[in-house]
Amino acid sequence: MPSYNLAALLLAVRLRVLHAGPTACLCGALLLAGAVLWAWLLPQQAALQEELARPLPAPSTLVQAPPPPTANENLAAFYAALGEKRHAEQQVKVLFDLAAKSQLVLNHGEYKFGYDKAAQVSTYQVILPVKGPYRNIWRFALRALAALPYAGLDEVSFRRDTIADPTVDARLRFTLYLKEAP
Repeated sequence: MPSYNLAALLLAVRLRVLHAGPTACLCGALLLAGAVLWAWLLPQQAALQEELARPLPAPSTLVQAPPPPTANENLAAFYAALGEKRHAEQQVKVLFDLAAKSQLVLNHGEYKFGYDKAAQVSTYQVILPVKGPYRNIWRFALRALAALPYAGLDEVSFRRDTIADPTVDARLRFTLYLKEAP
């Protein structure tokens, strides 16, 4: 008997759908989908409200900042980052190779050793006259500083013969800060 009631119910629904038309059926389906979606989202909304109602932890409990380095640790890190004086010629070769990779003309350079008494480090001043496009000169300077982290770019000067000339004559002065070999 339950199957008879189910068949009668399905027949009644089918007849009502045919009588109502496609627009009413679409509206009914959308209404039913909205009710199901609302019933599904209601518990999630309650869980979200509970989560938002909880107090946030104090920022100091989330991350502990490391203690700042001591002066001796800073000094040790400074000396560890220096290049070695015995490899100064190889470091100049790195500069020449980077200039070639940057498509610059670099035929010669000027070099001068020095000593900084206050920091107790050797310095190697390298002056490089280069020729090429403006963008390539800056690319070379940035690559050199990345390749030699103990180098400083002290001076850059540019000269162009005419405003329409795409090549620029530049003079870059680097200082390499070096330590004696251990």
